[in-house]
Parts: sequence; C-alpha cells; structure tokens
Amino acid sequence: MTDRKAAQTARSDAHGDPRDELVEHLPALRAFALSLTREGASADDLVQDTIVKAWTHIDKFQPGTNLRAWLFTILRNTFYSARRKTRREVSDTDGIHAARQATRPEHDGRLALNDFRTAFDKLPDEQREALILVGASGFSYEEAASMTGVAVGTVKSRANRGRRRLAELLHLEEGEEFEMTDRATLAVMAQNTPILR
Repeated sequence: MTDRKAAQTARSDAHGDPRDELVEHLPALRAFALSLTREGASADDLVQDTIVKAWTHIDKFQPGTNLRAWLFTILRNTFYSARRKTRREVSDTDGIHAARQATRPEHDGRLALNDFRTAFDKLPDEQREALILVGASGFSYEEAASMTGVAVGTVKSRANRGRRRLAELLHLEEGEEFEMTDRATLAVMAQNTPILR
C-alpha cells in the first residue's frame, strides 16, 4: 500500500471519507459560482472543475477542518486562474455578452429581485465575493479572509463598501428596510448577520 493510500485510509477511519460529503455542498458551490461567473453554464463548469480538483487532491484536505471552506477556496482559485488566462479574450458566440450591454428599463416596483441582481452585478468582483461569502453563504469574516487570502479587515471593508454601494444603487434611504423575502438576498444586505448554514 502506498503512503498516499495509507494516509487516505487512516483519514477515512478517523473522520469518514470527505468525498462522501461533496454532494451536500453542490448547491452552495453553484450559488457561489453563479455569483462569480454570472452565467449558468459557466457556473456549472466551474463547479465540475472544483469537484474534480477536490476529488483528485482529497489527500490535501485536513480532516477536522471546514470542507465547505476548502471547496469554496478551490472554486475561487479556479475561477480567478481561468480568468487571468482569458482576460484578453472575449467570446460571444451566442450573444450573451452583447445582451448584458443593453440598458434595462426602469421598473415601477420598488426593490424587485431583478433590480437587486442588476445592482449586485455592478459591484466590483471583490465586493460581490465578500458579500456572497459572509452574507449569503454564511461564512465568518475569518473564514472568508482565509479563503480569499486577505486580511479579515479587508473582507470586512469590502463587505461594508459593497452593502453601502448596493444601498445607493437601490436608492435606499439610511435605515430603510429592505423589502424582500429571499433569505440569500436579505443576508447580503444585512449588517454582520449571516444566514444559518
């Protein structure tokens, strides 16, 4: 038996095989991937790449640590690595990119979900990422800092700036309630109140 297999067997005996838990993290991974890619097929590809990498390198996962955070880190690193490779390329075979360039009409309804999504898409990547991690996904600031490789204060700053910018884009007055029932959307807008995982 190789050293790698022996380590995997020992880990499985002590904590169970983390591969058995991968499926339960798929919905959260897809939501995070969608927030980064903004396109369903690309998000699915990103989640698939993440699971393949996690499965292949499961021996690098430390038992007793947060598997979900480990998976989110792999997904995030995969996304930004691919983005760096294709930064100068613009592929728009089916017109999705061109469709995003159009200005959508103003809606009479206050704070509709489409208005929120439009405003959220206008945030810089770092602010969107921070809000998804500490708001919608429920990670602590410390966990989000570890996953993104920045200081805790940086994550807090990005999340707070993102919330303020969203409030501006949605024309919220100071102290005005956010009138939506979607838990993830509410969590993104909430001050330091992540949803329960």
